[in-house]
Amino acid sequence: MTTDVTIIGAGLGGLTLARVLHVHGIPATVYEAEPSPTARAQGGMLDIHDHNGQLALQAAGLIDEFRDLILEGRQAIRLLAPDGTVLLDVPDDGTGGRPEVQRGELRQILLDALPAGTVRWGHKADGVRSLGEGRHEVTFADGSTVVTSLLVGADGAWSRVRPLLSTATPEYIGRSFVETYLFDADTRHPAGAKAAGGGSLFALAPGRGIQAHRESGGTLHTYVALSKPQDWFAAIDFTDTAAATARIAEEFDGWAPELTALITDCDTAPVLRPHYALPTGHRWDRLPGVTLLGDAAHLAAPNGEGANLAMYDGAELGKALAAHPDDIETALTAYEQAMFPRSTAAAAEGTHLHELLFGDDTPHSLITMFTGHEQGR
Repeated sequence: MTTDVTIIGAGLGGLTLARVLHVHGIPATVYEAEPSPTARAQGGMLDIHDHNGQLALQAAGLIDEFRDLILEGRQAIRLLAPDGTVLLDVPDDGTGGRPEVQRGELRQILLDALPAGTVRWGHKADGVRSLGEGRHEVTFADGSTVVTSLLVGADGAWSRVRPLLSTATPEYIGRSFVETYLFDADTRHPAGAKAAGGGSLFALAPGRGIQAHRESGGTLHTYVALSKPQDWFAAIDFTDTAAATARIAEEFDGWAPELTALITDCDTAPVLRPHYALPTGHRWDRLPGVTLLGDAAHLAAPNGEGANLAMYDGAELGKALAAHPDDIETALTAYEQAMFPRSTAAAAEGTHLHELLFGDDTPHSLITMFTGHEQGR
């Protein structure tokens, strides 16, 4: 393939694509809006699944590097009632297929595996237009442009590349998370650390929940879920940490103090994360010279699959291009026709998971999912 593949977005999906192409001797350039790889925190833990994310890392030749990142014990799951009663406690016995790693460390092994200069930092895509015959021009915020005959939008929820292919836009799903962190939790926040256990904590009620994950270095990363309209959150001043945490904690009045402490004792300002999704089954007609992967293609409610699907998309697209180096359209068609049903199924499963987590029958519905049978109510 003589075409230099142009990838917009240096997230896990775009980097996996670039790495798989590199393994097959195909050059690629990744344009990323962030000014450097350390410009912002890369989020928390990811469970990398054996049926997609790990397969992508195998295709990228990085499975051993990935295994070195695994944090042992983090697949443990604990489900608590609002009063702190333990409803379910599943230890990590090492046999699970979803080992946990830090997102930033995973991204770094992908970056380290690319030739110097592959990623062009500080290039925020401002617009994209078709030049005909499969060629496209990308304009960046600084006024510079690049013309390419193979453009891949790996640029997330608010993709600048997607409008070339689809008029669909993400819509709010009716639920947001508020993120907080507790550092050195075993020493400084022992009650919360004890409640969370060694892996993931779920404390749920219809329409709300406190979820926490034990990360590296004694850090507890909390995700407070609330099914509220956006204007409800807009009335909260998140620049006022004390007032914001107090307002969020009010929604859990009467819950066990070791659970609400995961909100009120936070060591960082709370961060609002509204959740959006593209229509389930989102697809487009084949347009020469351009495609999408990851959230740009199939943004869905968070369900543990987003990063895995993005990497798998990247690996599958890279393999398709390597298999058809002289016929880009055949490669893109093969990739898309497999990706569409895969992402549709994952989105439907995610919608179902959110019903188990936050629907009227939670937490009993979630216990049934984990155990296969109902427990006493």
